[in-house]
Amino acid sequence: MTAPTDRTPHAPTTGPRIVIVGGVAAGMSAATRLRRLDETAQIVVFERGRHVSFANCGLPYYVGGVITERDALLLQTPASLRARFALDVRVEHEVLGIDRAARTVTARDAVTGATVVEPYDHLILATGAAPRERATASAGAPVVATLRTVDDVDRITAVLAEIGDRCGRAVVMGAGFIGLEATENLVRRGLDVILVQHGARPFMPLDPEMAAAVIEALASHGVDVRTATTVDTLDAAGAHLSDGTVVAADLVVDARGVAPATDLARTAGLAIGTAGGVVVDGHQRTEDPRIFAVGDAAEKTDAVSGAATLVTMAGLANRHGRSAADVIAWENGRLDTAPRPAAPALGTAIIGLFDVTVAMVGWSEQRLVAAGRAHRVIHTHPTDHAGYYPGAERMAMKVMVDPLSGLILGAQIVGGKGVDKRIDVIATAMHAGLPAAELAHLELAYAPQYASAKDPVNMVGYIAENLAAGVSDTVQWHELAAAVAGGATLVDVRSPQEFAAGAIPGSINIPVDALREGASTLPEGELIVHCQVGQRGHTAARILAQLGRRARNLDGGYLTWKAGAAVTALQPA
Repeated sequence: MTAPTDRTPHAPTTGPRIVIVGGVAAGMSAATRLRRLDETAQIVVFERGRHVSFANCGLPYYVGGVITERDALLLQTPASLRARFALDVRVEHEVLGIDRAARTVTARDAVTGATVVEPYDHLILATGAAPRERATASAGAPVVATLRTVDDVDRITAVLAEIGDRCGRAVVMGAGFIGLEATENLVRRGLDVILVQHGARPFMPLDPEMAAAVIEALASHGVDVRTATTVDTLDAAGAHLSDGTVVAADLVVDARGVAPATDLARTAGLAIGTAGGVVVDGHQRTEDPRIFAVGDAAEKTDAVSGAATLVTMAGLANRHGRSAADVIAWENGRLDTAPRPAAPALGTAIIGLFDVTVAMVGWSEQRLVAAGRAHRVIHTHPTDHAGYYPGAERMAMKVMVDPLSGLILGAQIVGGKGVDKRIDVIATAMHAGLPAAELAHLELAYAPQYASAKDPVNMVGYIAENLAAGVSDTVQWHELAAAVAGGATLVDVRSPQEFAAGAIPGSINIPVDALREGASTLPEGELIVHCQVGQRGHTAARILAQLGRRARNLDGGYLTWKAGAAVTALQPA
């Protein structure tokens, strides 16, 4: 008997027939979950690429040599999926069209050219996302690659092998998640990197003052960052940039972002939503009850606004693939309880860049401002564990809060150690609908080497309580200039040594411990006080308030103002 190959159809069962278009996170989560729930189901997976199950989030780290074995990226093969899950996986097969009336898909084998018409009882579209733009290059131009598939990585590593020990140069287009990860790993491989960013600064999802650490990390590792710039053309001379310069390069990585791959769904007449993805309900079902859409191709419901949104994160893709499988299994009598609808998307994300960790959830302040949504902002700069225990590292935390409900609208954290667990606690609180003030009452694990008795998350809750109760009033770093121009006096309550090391222009230095005696020397009118990170400023504001003065605390203190001012100065006018 001839052994089956990856191109051999395999349908060992006679139950409901489910066809899945696309593999990787969402498609394979749906397929394997279906098999675990229904041993009789006939499950066919069409994958356009050569690899159906790979660790796409690990691709940049293989480029950088952190992951040393290419095979470590290949999680499953058609053969292993057939053996364990009895799946009929057909790689290098592109689905050309869907006949909704006949309930069939037509697919073409990219190797043989043969087409096949496959019937379905349920169809799951896991078509993913595709680059919004594709760079075009004339003859002799450097190699251009995206960083989304194993084939992309093979092209990049082939160039790196050609470069060998000589000093190579790469241009990275786009400073989002993939662009920053590509930059870090190309630097790790010894290349000079020019990072070309259309926006005003790298990593635009971060608010300006929170991006300071990202900019500093790139600069300290020799990355040439070109903001408000694009690549116009690529030819034998290299990359021609919109700032008029020409950069010679061995490699160009195109990381300018992606859009949902919806052509197949659109051609089949399925609704495409305002955010650009396939419209689905809370169970990933399209307007056709037999067809589901999952992963990057499908729209999500935003947890903050309730509107349709796009979130291209592996965790959501896996979860939504599983959700579609549960619905199909339940309808076929394989689950006793109806699946719950998918939770709204928070957009929780994290990235490492050299020694900096950046994490976020929900909306940024800049997005809230653009939407005209009322919000309150909290900045704090805690250490990841008790300051007296060796190795404590400072982080910057920013949390946006609804001023009426107290609900958390978003958070950003930048630092080294401990960023990941704090963003996960805040994301959990958002999912559970906890007001920000409730963070003060969370009982979190504490030992000096892991946290402080008042964890940074608890501290955010204390600040939120004070603001909600009117115990504190704050001014943001970007509001300071207008407040001073309007007549407010800025009082720096740090020590003279801190003041001498760096101060906000125009501030008066009265240390907090001398404030009771020195308050009478301060001018009439509003006072804005600040310290290094906000805590002493809060104490100073409370002293002054009880002395009958109107005093506001500069939220996040000197460190937040300094970071915001530095980034603002770097941005194009």
